This record gives sequence, structure tokens and C-alpha cells, in this order.
Amino acid sequence: MKVCTDSCLFGGYIADKIEKKIITPKRILDIGSGTGLLSLMIAQKSEAMIDAVEIDKNAFIQTKDNFSQSRWSQRLHAFHHDIKEWNSSLKYDFIISNPPFFENDLKSENANKNVAKHDDTLTLKQLLLSVKNNLHIKGNFAVLLPFHRMEFFKVLCAENNFHVKEELLIKQTPKHSYFRGILFFGTTRRQVISKELIIKNTEGMYTEDFNFLLNDYYLNE
Repeated sequence: MKVCTDSCLFGGYIADKIEKKIITPKRILDIGSGTGLLSLMIAQKSEAMIDAVEIDKNAFIQTKDNFSQSRWSQRLHAFHHDIKEWNSSLKYDFIISNPPFFENDLKSENANKNVAKHDDTLTLKQLLLSVKNNLHIKGNFAVLLPFHRMEFFKVLCAENNFHVKEELLIKQTPKHSYFRGILFFGTTRRQVISKELIIKNTEGMYTEDFNFLLNDYYLNE
């Protein structure tokens, strides 16, 4: 699967919080790792042990290969598994997921893309149950979602005693509507911090906020 801009933002945003010690996870679970992008970005800014679970065999192989070639390989572990059946004896203090986005939408002829983008293999309800089963009692989790699914997921989480701590609303340009959101959840109720990030300005150039989050990961200027 191709690396998406919003996925890079997700990884960069979480990694920045870890680097600034706003969050200090010791053990992280990446649900639906894809190519391993999120885990690799976070590994560069933390000392955490990271387990990445991926149901698609080819994506798992890609994750495992990417992990093995990185300098952080000793802290990165890939597992070919269905998260709904994941039964680790460990509890994680931070869980991240860029879950399948679309429910009952038109599908691609590419089966791997359907697994990655549609929630046939992992609905939001199933994702939340997996989070509950694997999260430490004082842990937190973060997800990247389409903007139009955010309210549904917030309500679902509230019904399960998870509360929004922070949300980052993402636009392609100032003229566009929000299309993605990054949500942080915890078990304690608090005033929600709401922020906005715009990827490109009216001239089509990446914004300062975008460059700040991703500049450390660029190989070339």
C-alpha cells in the first residue's frame, strides 16, 4: 500500500508528543500496521517497545522487512494476526490505529486495498473492543479517522468510558472542508483540546505546521 500523507501526519503528530514528553509510553501496540510506517516514525522519537499487528499477509511481510532493516529493529516486533483474536498477556499503555476507513462504500477490485480501506475485517466497534482488551487501565489510545466518522466513534467510545482528550482536525487547504481527524482518548473526562492543521496553503505549498511535523523524516530538502 502507498504511504498516505494523512498517515504520515498521524505518525509525526504522535511522535512529536512523545519527543516533547507530553506522553511517555513504554509499550505501544500498533493495530493494523500496514507497511509499519507509524511504528517506524514513533520508534525514532521514543524508547518504547512497539508491537505491530497486521492481518494481511503481504502487508505483514512488508512490515517485518521494514522493521528488520531499521536501526530500531530490537524494539519493533511484527505479528501476522487478527487483532480480534490477539491474546497478549501484556497490557499496553498506548495504542495507535489507522483503521479501515470506509463502511458500505464502493470497493476496489484489489482485494488488499479492500482489507486496508474498508472495515469488513475490522469495524470501529471491533477496533474499540480490541483496544479495551489490550489497553492498560491507565492507558491512552489514538486513531486517525475520516472526519465524517469521528462523531460516531466519539459516542461509541463514551459509551465504553473512553473520553476524548484532544482532536486534530485536518484540511487539505484553507478552502477545503475537514477530511481527517486525529483523536486521543483516555479514561478520565477532561476539557477537549481542539486544534486544526492545514496541509497546503492557497499557493499549493506545504504549510509551516505540516513541515514542522514531517521535516525530520524527509530524506531530501
